Amino acid sequence: VEIGISVGEAQIIVVENTPTIHNLITCTLCSCYPRSILGQPPSWYISKAYRARTVREPRKVLAEFGTVLADEIELMVHDSNADMRYLVLPEPPHDLHDLSPAEIGEFVTRDRLIGVVR
Repeated sequence: VEIGISVGEAQIIVVENTPTIHNLITCTLCSCYPRSILGQPPSWYISKAYRARTVREPRKVLAEFGTVLADEIELMVHDSNADMRYLVLPEPPHDLHDLSPAEIGEFVTRDRLIGVVR
């Protein structure tokens, strides 16, 4: 889907959270981040500790953000790079059709779009 936002040279890949899959975004080499969409990355995102731990112990990292996944939920870690950036399409709330556009906007946060919050 074309949304008319220039992201420079990088391609944006959107991965979908489902009831059985959770996606987490990182950049292990540097701090590749979709700045044109989300603005400046938070300091923890570009830290060496976050970048390394999201690969080694992603469930522990998520728990530190208050996101505890059931064992049956598959966790997929996506590594952004200079050519591609990832964004998470959050699993919609069950009452999506009852929400106003403003409430939906409050639901779609930076932390959900990079997968640290479910």
